Amino acid sequence: MKYPLILGFAIVALDVVVWRARLPAQDLARLFIRLALFVALSWDLFSSDLNPFTQAPYAAVVELHWLGQVLEIIWWLTGARLLTLSLDTLLLPRAWRKQRLFSDVFGAVVFLAAAVAALGFVLELPVRGLVATSGALAIVLGLAIQSTLSDVFAGIVLNTTEPYSVGDWVLIDDVEGKVIEMNWRATHLLTGQGNTLIVPNAVASKAKISNNSRPANIHGISLILEIDPEARPKTVLDALGRALTGCNVILDSPAPYARMKRATLNSVQYEVVAFVDDMNKKSSVSNELFDLCYRHLAASSVALRALGIPAPAVTAHDAREALLRRVSLFDSLTSDEIERLAKRLLRHEYQARQQILAPDTVPDSLSIVHSGVLSVTYHEATGDREVARVGPGEAFGEAGLLAGLPMHVSISTLTPVVLYQLGKDDMTSFLKDHRDVAKQLCQLLAYRQDKLGQLTNPMPVEEEKGTSLFQWLLDKVRFRHALQEASQVKQTNKSA
Repeated sequence: MKYPLILGFAIVALDVVVWRARLPAQDLARLFIRLALFVALSWDLFSSDLNPFTQAPYAAVVELHWLGQVLEIIWWLTGARLLTLSLDTLLLPRAWRKQRLFSDVFGAVVFLAAAVAALGFVLELPVRGLVATSGALAIVLGLAIQSTLSDVFAGIVLNTTEPYSVGDWVLIDDVEGKVIEMNWRATHLLTGQGNTLIVPNAVASKAKISNNSRPANIHGISLILEIDPEARPKTVLDALGRALTGCNVILDSPAPYARMKRATLNSVQYEVVAFVDDMNKKSSVSNELFDLCYRHLAASSVALRALGIPAPAVTAHDAREALLRRVSLFDSLTSDEIERLAKRLLRHEYQARQQILAPDTVPDSLSIVHSGVLSVTYHEATGDREVARVGPGEAFGEAGLLAGLPMHVSISTLTPVVLYQLGKDDMTSFLKDHRDVAKQLCQLLAYRQDKLGQLTNPMPVEEEKGTSLFQWLLDKVRFRHALQEASQVKQTNKSA
C-alpha cells in the first residue's frame, strides 16, 4: 500500500468520531462499526509491514518511524478497549452492565496487559525487568491502598452473588434506601429523605442485608405498639385485626396479621404486619395503618398513652361527645352544641355482611361509626367496585340528611359494627335552634362535594348558572329542614 500511515490515521480519526459523537445511537450497532474499523486498521497495518508485534519500519526516516510506532500503540489500546466493550455488550448480563463493576475491573486488567504488550513488542523495552520492578511497586502500592482494594474485591463478590441490584430497595444494617449505582468502590443508595448515601463495598459485604424488592411486588410493613398490660389481649388483637380489615390498600396475600410480640415490665408489645405491592407506598400506608390502629383501639377502650399515667374515666355521654368531635362535619360546633347534639344520638348494632345503605337511596340519618369496618362499593357495568372502607370516627349520609341528596353507592358491614345515628327530625330540631350551624355545615359539605367531584345529585342547569354550590346546598338544607321564612319558601317552591 502506498500510504499506509495516512490511511491508518484516517481510520483512527473516523473511529474517534464514531466514539465521541455516539453515532449511531444504538450501542450494538456502534460496536459493530468500531469492530469493522478495527479490522480495517489491522488489515492496513499487517499488509504494509506495520506489524504491531514488531517495531515500525522506516528506521531511516525518524518522523515516519515514530508515526508508525504511535499507530501500532494505538492498535493495541484500541483492541483492548473493543475487547472490553464486546464482553460488556455481548456476554455480560444486563444487571452486570448496569453495575459497571466487572467491566471496569476487567477493562483495567486488559488495558494494563495491552500497555505492557505495546511496551514489549512495539518499543522493545525490557518488559521482564519492568514486570519485576512493577511487582515490587505493586506490593508497596497495595499496602497503601489496602482499603480500596478491599472494596474492589468485596464489590466483585457482591457483583457475583447479587444480593441486590440497581433499582432494589435494600436495608444494609440500619440504613434503608434504593440502589441507584454499584461501582468498583461503593454502593450508592437513595434514602427515603432524598439523600444519596454511599456504602463502601467492604462494609456492605460484611453487613446484614435485607432486600425489600425480592420477591418482587411484595414489601412488608411492621408497626410496634405498646399497650397497657391491663388491656385484655383478645380485645387488643381483635381491634388490630379490624384495623387491618379497614385498610384496603394492603395486599390480601401474604395475609396481614397482628400478634403479641413480647411483654415487658410496664407494657405489652403488639406487632402489626401488612404488605404492599409498591415500595413507594410504605410510608403513606404505614401512617394510614397506624391511624386505623389508634381509632380501632380507642373504639375498644384501649388507648395508646404514656405508661404509668392512669386513663381518664369516660362516661357514656363523654364517649358520644368524643365521637362527634372526631367527625369533621362538626368541627365548627362549640362544646355546648356538641353536648346537646350528642344527647340525640341513637345506638345501632349490625352483624357482619349486612347491608346498611342500598344504592340510589336518600339517607334520612347521619351515621357515625363507633366500632367496626364498613365497605363502600359502587356498581359499574363490569361489576361492583370497592371505593373505600369506613372505620371508627368516620361518618356517612350527611348529604342525604342535610340536603336530601341520594347516594349512588352501597354500604355494607365487613365486621360487626356499632353505629350512632342522628335522625332527620333530631337534626331539624337542632338546626332550628342553631341556624348559623346550617351555614357552617353547608360550607363544609360544599367544600367536600366540590373537592371530591362526587356530588351524587347533579345541580339543575338553571341553578348552576347563577348560584354557587354553597348557596344551592344552603337553599336545599333550609327547604328540607323548614328553616326558611314564608317568603323564602314561596320563592323556593317557584324555582322548584
